[in-house]
Formats: sequence, structure tokens, C-alpha cells
Amino acid sequence: MTLADVATADRFVDLAGLLESCEADGFRADFLSWGHYRPEYWRNYWHSHSFHEVCLAYTGEGRFNNGAVQYDIAPGSVFLARPGDVHEIESSRSEPLGIAFWGFTFRPVATDNRPAADPGEPGWWSGLVRTGGPVMSDRVGTLPALITALAAEAAAPVAGYSTTLAALGSTLVVETARAFAVDEDLAVEPVRRDRGLLVVEAMQRHLRDNLSRPITVRDVAAAAHLSERHAERLFNQQTGASIMATLRRLRLELAAQLLLDPSVTVTEVARACGYSDVRPFSTAFRRHYGRTPGEHRRTGGTEFL
Repeated sequence: MTLADVATADRFVDLAGLLESCEADGFRADFLSWGHYRPEYWRNYWHSHSFHEVCLAYTGEGRFNNGAVQYDIAPGSVFLARPGDVHEIESSRSEPLGIAFWGFTFRPVATDNRPAADPGEPGWWSGLVRTGGPVMSDRVGTLPALITALAAEAAAPVAGYSTTLAALGSTLVVETARAFAVDEDLAVEPVRRDRGLLVVEAMQRHLRDNLSRPITVRDVAAAAHLSERHAERLFNQQTGASIMATLRRLRLELAAQLLLDPSVTVTEVARACGYSDVRPFSTAFRRHYGRTPGEHRRTGGTEFL
């Protein structure tokens, strides 16, 4: 989504009464205003709010006066009036200003799952709570896409809209704050992912999801978008076992569990574990556990020494 799409998001105003609050990282935002101005001349004179008011210019030009400082507005400008900031906005007459705006309170709150956040700690929220921080930004990020998505959801709510709006609202608040945060407040420890481990986990999941079906190394490799050779080598490096050996183990572990249910026949257990016939299943089970499926069932899965 681009700034041009925000021009069509006039149903943004319909969020009033639909999205009233959200929570993010130990903070709560209560939404108080939603607005969308078409590109025509307008001016709102000096005033202040008890909440944060944020505007995104999607077209035109104008000026934003915040206290004694004047800022020029252009498409892609994001500007913020914090609680108590005396400010005014005026559109250009020759290049009328179009904006979307939203207003919300912002405060730390405790929940059942986490304590209230500390506003003094650095983080994305610093862009909202830092006294004297920036009030003008060109860090648009995903704001156009969020505004467009929120407007679309408000225009035609369907089942699940409240959950969707709450998630989008939380993201809107985070992206708003990021636009005005300094770089050091947004810095986090590098996220290190073991790509090989993630791929092997996906292959193991494929095995577990298809234990009753015929599976080959080719099938598993294709599910991970790897060549058979690469898949086998990576799997062995991460687990110390081959793909097919792991498949056999998983099938027999599942069989050991299913056998404890007396309502399921041994034949049904065999088929559920990918064996078309009881005989090879029984042979494999005995080789792995040292007892037949029938003995395993009779002893309830325990061994007597």
C-alpha cells in the first residue's frame, strides 16, 4: 500500500465506536478520534489536546506549527501533537492538504500476563513518551497500509472484526511511536536464527503429519524445498539420524501409544502408522521394543524385569 491508497481510505472515520482501545507491550491506548480530510483548503487554529494526535499527509502541502516552531508538511509527513502541545495546522491554498489522523491516550498498564511497562526504559514507545522528542517525521513505515486496512475493515465489518481491529490498532500505535523514536530507542539485540534447525524442524513436522501415508526422502525434501541430498545431509547433521530412520522411530512411537487403546485393533494401529500389513509392522515393533505389539498391549506398555 502507498500514500495514494490513503486517499481512498475515507472510511477510516468509521472506526469510531468500533476500535476503542488496544494493548501493546505493557501499554494501553484508548482511541478518541479518527479522521480523514480530503485535499481542500482548511485550517484548525491554535489548540491543544489531553491526548496524542497524529496526522499523516497523503497529498498536498501545508504547515504545522507546534509551539514556536513551524514545520513544512509534504506528502509522507507524519506529525505529532503530544498532550498539552499547543499547535495549529493549515493547508496550502494552491496545493490543498489531505491527511488521515488518529488520536489516543497512552499509558502503562499491568495485565494478567505481564507487569506494566516502564516508560523510562528505551523502546519503541519512547517516540510517544519522550518529552521534547521529535514531532515531525518522514518515517512512514507501514502506516499507509495500516490506515488502508483499518478503513477497509471498518467499512464492512464481518465476524472476527474486533480481533482484527485490535491487532491492527496495536500495530498502528507501535508504528506511530516508531516514527518519532530515535534510532537508539529502536535498537534490539540481533535476532539470530539457525536456518538449518528451522528447516529440519519443518521436515520433522512433515514426517509427524504424514505417518500413516507412504513417505520417501524425496517427499520430505520437496516439503522443505531442498534437494534430496541436501535434505538428508542437513537432517543428519542436526539430529544424528537419517530421515527414514527417524520416520520409523516416529511411527513405532505412535504405535506404542495407540496399542494402549484396546478399542483399536493391531491391524488398525499398523495402518495408522504407515504399514500396509500387520506382519512387517509386528517385526519392526519387536525389533525396536523387544516385544510384540500384543505383549506391549497386555503389559500396558510397561516392562517387567
